[in-house]
Amino acid sequence: MADVDARAVIAARAALELRDGEVVNLGIGIPNLIPGYLPATTDVHLHTENGLLGVGPRPTPEELDPDLIDAAKQPVTARAGAAYFDSADSFAMIRGGHVDVAVLGALQVSAEGDIANWAVPGRDVLGVGGAMDLVVGARRVIVTMTATSSRGEPKIVPACTYPLTAKAAADVVITERSVFRFRDGLVLTELLGGATLDDVAAVTAAPYRVELS
Repeated sequence: MADVDARAVIAARAALELRDGEVVNLGIGIPNLIPGYLPATTDVHLHTENGLLGVGPRPTPEELDPDLIDAAKQPVTARAGAAYFDSADSFAMIRGGHVDVAVLGALQVSAEGDIANWAVPGRDVLGVGGAMDLVVGARRVIVTMTATSSRGEPKIVPACTYPLTAKAAADVVITERSVFRFRDGLVLTELLGGATLDDVAAVTAAPYRVELS
């Protein structure tokens, strides 16, 4: 398989999953790249759990406001009509089912849609953040991650071996090679980045069926 900019492929494809009018929470890492790939015709309301609904694009140096950041502590802008609130209200929105889509990274996703994304055994744990709330509170969960770890190990696995964030929470998994959906099991629905079926099979440990669209 030819070299690809994995993060760009994943973020661009994930942007196409978002629909007009949806409230979308973007996690740290690859999900934060999605605004740069949103089609001009797609109007979504980006939410950050530290207290802003209506996140705009990254600011220019002239626009930068040090008090205006997202949950990843990265500078953002606010769109016209944006709303500010405290973290308690933000998590009430999440837990109350008012976030349509959560897009987040993961360390592992199982064949049953279990997600592990907050701790690696034996390494320092910085905290789960809002992930556990988001994956059970959002109406749709999109996982964006590279197909393998830095050690070359598949991230889509028969069963998670890392501490779970939530069970059966994932709806879609997007890697630089593939789009998987959970439809009575794990289903490969799309190839990405010039990948072949053999390329995907080589980096996917979980059982799946193929239904390419």
